[in-house]
Amino acid sequence: MDVAQTTDKVTRELRGAVMLITVDHPPVNALGAEVRRGLLAAIEAADQDPAVHAVLIVGAGSHFIGGADIREFGKTRTPPALPEVCDRIEACRKPVIAAIHGAALGGGLEVALAAHYRLAVDGAKLGLPEVQLGLMPGAGGTQRTPRLIGVVPALDIALTGRHVGAAEALALGLVDRLGESGDTLAEGLAYAQALLASHAAPRRSRDAQGLADVAAVKAALAAARADTAKKSRGLFSPMKIIDAVEAGLDHGFDQGMKTERALFLECIDSPQRAGLIHAFFAEREVSKTPELAAAKPRKIAHVGVVGGGTMGAGIAIAVLDAGLPVTMIERDTPSLERGRQNIEKVYDSLVARGRMTPDAKAATLARWNGSTQYEALASVDLVIEAVFEEMAVKHGVFAELDRVCKPGAVLATNTSYLDIDEIAARTSRPADVIGLHFFSPANVMKLLEVVVPAQVSADVVATAFALAKTLRKTAVRAGVCDGFIGNRILGVYKTAADHLMADGASPYQIDKALRDFGYPMGPYQVSDLAGGDIGWATRKRRAATRDPRARYVQIADRLCERGWFGQKTGRGFYLYPDGARTGTPDPEVETIVDAERARAGIAPRTFTDAEIVRRYLAAMINEGANVLHERIALRPLDIDVTFLYGYGFPRYRGGPMHYADTVGLAKVLADIREFAADDPLFWRPSPLLVDLVERDATFASLNQSFQSK
Repeated sequence: MDVAQTTDKVTRELRGAVMLITVDHPPVNALGAEVRRGLLAAIEAADQDPAVHAVLIVGAGSHFIGGADIREFGKTRTPPALPEVCDRIEACRKPVIAAIHGAALGGGLEVALAAHYRLAVDGAKLGLPEVQLGLMPGAGGTQRTPRLIGVVPALDIALTGRHVGAAEALALGLVDRLGESGDTLAEGLAYAQALLASHAAPRRSRDAQGLADVAAVKAALAAARADTAKKSRGLFSPMKIIDAVEAGLDHGFDQGMKTERALFLECIDSPQRAGLIHAFFAEREVSKTPELAAAKPRKIAHVGVVGGGTMGAGIAIAVLDAGLPVTMIERDTPSLERGRQNIEKVYDSLVARGRMTPDAKAATLARWNGSTQYEALASVDLVIEAVFEEMAVKHGVFAELDRVCKPGAVLATNTSYLDIDEIAARTSRPADVIGLHFFSPANVMKLLEVVVPAQVSADVVATAFALAKTLRKTAVRAGVCDGFIGNRILGVYKTAADHLMADGASPYQIDKALRDFGYPMGPYQVSDLAGGDIGWATRKRRAATRDPRARYVQIADRLCERGWFGQKTGRGFYLYPDGARTGTPDPEVETIVDAERARAGIAPRTFTDAEIVRRYLAAMINEGANVLHERIALRPLDIDVTFLYGYGFPRYRGGPMHYADTVGLAKVLADIREFAADDPLFWRPSPLLVDLVERDATFASLNQSFQSK
């Protein structure tokens, strides 16, 4: 007779001679305290029950076990700890089988590795993604995995955090059997019965021989250290993963487990863990906006793109890659042909690198068509304008779109700076006009600023977010102002960098200081990559409205006047000989910098790298606070996501507003007031920053108050 027992999150039921243990903790069966207690109690009961000859662990719903409950990280954790649970599973005197469907990630995979036998069905995803959160496996992942499958594939899985499918898991040896049907429970029970029929004994991963060839393992660890030092510059946890594996090799399984746990707790205490987990949750919160709660998106089955230059072609590729048809408009036939060539060049590169087949390229391009007549857009559901950044040009485009597009079509502009309220006001349908600010290259960069003008309909905003999801972009809601969230803040901290350059720091020192902080590139490298002429055009456009009291550094203008626009012209702040992608410092630039200092009457002074970072980040944080104060961004996390995905802010620092909280807002405000002694106009403290300091509040508290509304 079957006997069933139930706890809140884990059930156990006798199926003949097999104890069925089911983890039932929606949505992903995360390993919270109740689940850990339930698993431990169930294994204890199975081991003591003479009627039980084997144990089968499964997950209810769509997943096996999706991992630890990351909301517990950084808090006092309730026993039992997961290593204790895994050790008890492995020590069970009766065969334990894990039947895996959906996600078996992090602690979920560690539970499966502690079992004696593993089965996976099609669609299963196995992995150790902790490194992506500034962590490392902490319940045997660095010890059992390399013993089971070898050190090279084990380090690949742990250091990349990638997911392994069922077939690859079988080939690697992570699992022992593939289910032939999608019925995980039936497959698992059948496997358990087969093991019992063959009198299979418990088979423990700790005893596997993947580390037996010590010399080869040592060589692999050395290679992994060298590779990780290059690929994971500045990150804390990747080297700890290698250290733990090596400890297990040198000192055995038990000591390796102790070392792993100690290093895991070091990662828990690291600011990088807090920053990466903040980034993880911020990305999930950023799409929660008032408009999405109030309206449903319109259907988008066909997209138009106006403009076939670099940005227009990139947008078209992003849409084509999402499986949607694209109609491109250009002013004449040669321009349209160049637009098509810009698109085809990207796909040709993918074919050449083996990342796309010629047939797939042909099928993708079959969804593209072009025209020089706006009437070709009559049936599209959404059109994105990506023409020259000039208001008169935008007005002309939107007059045509207003004329030809069907009622209900969404009219979007890709402007980086211009007033979208003004663009919308020139149409007869301002409720249908929205900003979709893509970042270049648009087919690669994940960020999409959804810029919300005053008269836009809520369902148009919802449609923009739905399109972003279709395009696999991370969308951030922004209000209308010059530069929106990202470029507005960029303009301020780039000015702070220019002030530093004028006052004594070389552009090369500034770039190095910011790279050492964690940026992939410094601001002058970025300027050269984007093209110095773009910033020059913006500065000239703003010249008439620039505050005459504001300090203006002309060094970049001197370079642009010489035609030095960066990589595309072979020189900018750096030299790019023979089409080089990486620049080298240019002595002539330093001569120009010296001349501009002399012209402005500046006696150069010395800055440490730490002082450069303090000023650069203080300017960024202060303007971020102004953007929040003016409601251009809804929450601090919107700014964090913008800078993580669009501007290279180091992810492990969580974004500029999270970083400000870690430094302390009082310290940031004190820095700003100190800098204001030399330039009170530029270094005016944000009213919001002052208010938060006076109330002893944080940017995190603003995120929390928004969530509670």
